[in-house]
Amino acid sequence: MCIVAIAWQLFDELPLVLLSNRDEFLQRPTEPLHQWEDKPIFAGRDAQSGGTWLGIHQEQHAEFYKQNGRWAAVLNFRDGVQASNDERSRGELVAGFLTSCLSPMEFARKISLQEYAGFNLIIGDSKQAVVVNNRGHAPTSLYGGLHVFSNGQPEEGWFKTERLRGRLRQEILPLISENSDFEYWQDAAFKVLSDNTQAPEEELPDTGIDIKIEQALSSIYIEGANLTGIASKEAANNAVPSYGTRTQSILTLRRNTIKDSGIQAEIVSRECSH
Repeated sequence: MCIVAIAWQLFDELPLVLLSNRDEFLQRPTEPLHQWEDKPIFAGRDAQSGGTWLGIHQEQHAEFYKQNGRWAAVLNFRDGVQASNDERSRGELVAGFLTSCLSPMEFARKISLQEYAGFNLIIGDSKQAVVVNNRGHAPTSLYGGLHVFSNGQPEEGWFKTERLRGRLRQEILPLISENSDFEYWQDAAFKVLSDNTQAPEEELPDTGIDIKIEQALSSIYIEGANLTGIASKEAANNAVPSYGTRTQSILTLRRNTIKDSGIQAEIVSRECSH
């Protein structure tokens, strides 16, 4: 189901800091972070549908790589509506933007929204970031600040989004302000992404799924959940997890100050085991 936090235009040297957990079925085939051979993309890859949940534009030229500062992330929208077999992969949206020449806003406005199951898409470059979904949220530019998205409307405050927002403000953003070097704050950021605290029942959103499953999905990091239906607490404790956080990632855009050489995009990912 995923969660994405974006510190947008908060730091001079790092105009973008993006933290992401990708939640997915544990048996779904996935390729880790790599340079794609068929497209100018650096990302993990869904080996089942061919798309990706998070990536940057990058193309290889002999011994060096060329970037243009484009980045994108997509999340499922959880509203109880099941995806149908004739809908296109939401991972195509990320790949499509990264290989496009359109601005983030132009690309968002041209999406055939009805062709996809529910999604939240965040796309950008070094100058503009845009969020759009196909559940009534028109393409909207992000203002400079901290934004956290999960599987509801971008403005909704779920337990997991507010917990991540609070921890980033208290623990990570101050570290980046002290020293923007990635090594200085990387471990602390991954620790925050690994927060497995679940919401109390009264703070769960109503998305049309069983309340026990909803609670299992309510943490920033999902240890493991059985999404086939949980009839009792005992059954939940004995169930074999079928779903959980698969990949944790940090994506940054950094302004290179040496000879004004532009923007450098970087992704670091960790694969999770269950």
